[in-house]
Amino acid sequence: MTTIQVLDTQGVRVLTFNRPEKRNAIDLNMYQQLTEYLIQGDSDNGIGAFLLCGNQDCFTSGNDVAEFLQHPDLGPEHPAVRFLYCLTELKKPLLAAVSGSAVGIGTTLLLHCDLVYADDSARFKMPFVDLSLIPEAGATMLLPRLTGYQKAAELLLLGNSFDARQACEYGLVNQVLPGPELTDFALQQASIIAAKPPQAVQQTKALMRMGKADLQQQMQRELDCFAKQLQSPKAKEMFLKFLQR
Repeated sequence: MTTIQVLDTQGVRVLTFNRPEKRNAIDLNMYQQLTEYLIQGDSDNGIGAFLLCGNQDCFTSGNDVAEFLQHPDLGPEHPAVRFLYCLTELKKPLLAAVSGSAVGIGTTLLLHCDLVYADDSARFKMPFVDLSLIPEAGATMLLPRLTGYQKAAELLLLGNSFDARQACEYGLVNQVLPGPELTDFALQQASIIAAKPPQAVQQTKALMRMGKADLQQQMQRELDCFAKQLQSPKAKEMFLKFLQR
């Protein structure tokens, strides 16, 4: 079974998490596939935008914890690290359609999306501190910019879950739709963007995403802290409890 499904349609590359038996937990192979599909699509003149999807029950439950314990070296060639930096380098717009759980990276990667749509089943959670870890994907910089410091501190330090309506209030989600309408609507929006003059679209995105170097530096600081915490006895204890659930 292909754990990342890819479909090119209407000028949009649709990438779908497809590991339902693991609640779409992202393993290293999935990170590698995502990065390759994004890089290839970014240089394909037939692709004007990307759309990330999960399934009706779950967008993604986050990282595959067992694999991260087996591959703790978060150097530049680590598949997860390559994916995170790929997000910062994308020239073309990235959209997401979120249904069900979006945990950890399932929420933080949305900070790199240009448009995010969710249905009323979507639930978001960033439980990094609870696992004795550090947020990643530049969340410690991007989230305070989006929500303000106090709200970002609440979401990252308390780690409470929040629903699609709250995510919309925080600015993380553009619009909340009924479940049956979500994917078609998100694809329609992506195809509208894909049909527009590509140079104008890409330059507009680049101008709105100024400060890439600062973001990448913050991501590296996060990764350095994350890697140290990943080896800590407390993190290993929390992971074991998580895996035993």
